[in-house]
Amino acid sequence: MPKRTPRRATADVAAAAAAYFVAGGWLASLHAPAPISGVLAVGAGATVLLLTAGSILQRKPRVCSPADRVTLVRAVLTACCAVLTVTGLLGWQLPATLLVLLGAMAMALDAVDGPVARRTRSASDAGARLDTETDAALTLVLSCAAAAVVGPWVLLIGLLYYAFAAAGRFRPALRKTLPPSRARKAIGAFQPCTLLLALTPGIPAVPAAGVLFAALALLLFSFGRDVAVLERRGPAEPVAAGTAGTLGS
Repeated sequence: MPKRTPRRATADVAAAAAAYFVAGGWLASLHAPAPISGVLAVGAGATVLLLTAGSILQRKPRVCSPADRVTLVRAVLTACCAVLTVTGLLGWQLPATLLVLLGAMAMALDAVDGPVARRTRSASDAGARLDTETDAALTLVLSCAAAAVVGPWVLLIGLLYYAFAAAGRFRPALRKTLPPSRARKAIGAFQPCTLLLALTPGIPAVPAAGVLFAALALLLFSFGRDVAVLERRGPAEPVAAGTAGTLGS
C-alpha cells in the first residue's frame, strides 16, 4: 500500500469537513441568525458528517476510493440538510425548498458511487458500509424535518436502521450476512423519496401523511423479513456491507 494513501484519505476527509463548515456556517447565518441557534445547527450537521465520513479514518488500512469521495460529497450535503432541519426545529422558518433540493442532490449521487466503484474496481465492504451509513443519516435527517410537518411518528422511518444496528449488539443473529435483495434496495430508496415529497412546498399534509405511512409500513415489513431471515440462518458469519438494515444493501 503506498505511504501516501493514508495521507490522501485524511486529506479527503479534511476537505469534506472544510467544505461543510463553509457551507453549513453560511446556511446557518442565513436561516438561524441567532448565535446559539447557528451553533446548534452547525453542530448537528458536524455530528452527521462525523458519524458517516469519520468511519474512513477508522479503516485499517486507511483508504479512500473514488467512490468514497462521491459518498463524502453526499455526506456533506446530508450535513447541510441537518443544518436546515435544526433551524426549523429551533423555531426559525424552515427553508423547505432548499432542503428538498439538497436532499434530492444527495439522493441522486447515491446512484453514482456504485458505478464509480465498479468502473474504478474499488468496490469494498468498507465503501458499501459508508454508503449505507450516509443513506441512513439522510433518512434520519429528513424524517426529523418531516416529523415537524406531519407528526412525530415519522421519526420511526429514520430510527429503524439505528434500532436494528443497536439490536445487533445484543442479538448475534442480527449480525449475520443478509443475502442481496432488490426489494430491500427499492424499499430503502423509497423512504427518502417519500420524505422529500412530504417536505415539498405545496404538498397537502393529508396525502403526505398517507404516503409516509405507506413507506413506514413497507420499511417495517422489510426489517421484519430481514430479522426472520437472519434468525433462520446458521452460526454467525462475518458482517458484510449493508447488513445492518434495509437502507443500504
